[in-house]
Amino acid sequence: MHKEEICNFCGSTIPVGKGFLYVRRDGTILKFCSRKCKVSMLEMGRNPRKLKWTKKYERKIR
Repeated sequence: MHKEEICNFCGSTIPVGKGFLYVRRDGTILKFCSRKCKVSMLEMGRNPRKLKWTKKYERKIR
């Protein structure tokens, strides 16, 4: 039985069979729900707590 994963950048759930899986050279596995999250974290180096569309931003406010 498969379970839903959580995006490493925005914190939203990733349905089974969707999203991106990125493996770094040191062996850490990063899971992303969309290309938007993947590019924001890896290429642009953004902080998810400063972006209003992420769930991690919502947790910061509460």
